[in-house]
Amino acid sequence: MKKINLPSEMTSVSLHAIGELVTEQRALPDIADDEVLLKVESCGICGSDIGRVFKNGTYHFPTVIGHEFAGVVVHDNEDEWTGKRVSVFPLLPCFECDACKAQNYACCNNYNYYGSRCDGGFSQYLAVKKFNLVQLPDNVSYEEGAMCEPASVACHAVKKLSISDGERVLISGAGPIGIIAARWAISLGSKEVKFIENDPMKIKFARSLGFDIMSDGEKFDCAIEGTGASAPLAMILKAVKARGNIVLMGNPGSEITLSPKDYQQILRSELHLLGTWNSSYADFDNDWKDTLKAISESKLVISDLITHRVPLTMAHKALAMMRDKKEFFVKVVTDNEK
Repeated sequence: MKKINLPSEMTSVSLHAIGELVTEQRALPDIADDEVLLKVESCGICGSDIGRVFKNGTYHFPTVIGHEFAGVVVHDNEDEWTGKRVSVFPLLPCFECDACKAQNYACCNNYNYYGSRCDGGFSQYLAVKKFNLVQLPDNVSYEEGAMCEPASVACHAVKKLSISDGERVLISGAGPIGIIAARWAISLGSKEVKFIENDPMKIKFARSLGFDIMSDGEKFDCAIEGTGASAPLAMILKAVKARGNIVLMGNPGSEITLSPKDYQQILRSELHLLGTWNSSYADFDNDWKDTLKAISESKLVISDLITHRVPLTMAHKALAMMRDKKEFFVKVVTDNEK
């Protein structure tokens, strides 16, 4: 690709080994016919990035991490996207398996993924498939575009609850996705959302946004388990009314166990347990477009969840802060927006 009015090198933050995050200079990537060159303006740091960097690693080394990002297209061989502001759906489907043929891309059997299986958004520039581009409305910032990924994940989970007007919703985990899910639930008809949370700072923050914590003995119509931990799941099983929907969203960090009594709660209350993974990106159901429309129309507010903005070159320090919980944070983004 002939690079016109572009630098010859770019700054990237690459994981070279577990715990070895390197800020380095790289050549700009070439782009294929089905790709564009994206100038990344903002990239969110996900909780999964902490485990990816310090414990589990990526699928190969080195890898530029970051899967929550937005930017502006600076080159498109066909000029279809040049100059457009976009968010990026990070999952790269195979388009060949049964799930992909049904446009159920989140269940693809052989997917790729920006920021874990291939290079992602912790870079000044990135080659991105045109299929994965979602144009930002003019009144949606790059930061909000970067947060479209967790907001779409939350949207996907809340839709599965099938909330009826006036229902009460319980969510375990008052992190960024949990809070966004709570806001989605309110916008879709819930009269009240409460949290299961034991972190005093998260409780304080949730209350500052108008939410509260579940009290003993309270009952709810449906719930989202957002922590991936045994104890909150057991609490949810007891709190949800008979035949209620429970969406399992949290990624487990260790083994999930249930006592016989908790398991019987599922049976005797005829509870509906539903899994959720990633988000919908189909022609007929697109959480990303729904999310950006809601943000643009001020029906979903997410920018007030950003507690830390850091330059790309400080990403490693931000990740260490999040790992060690040196400061209270909700959402941390690398912000290059001018």
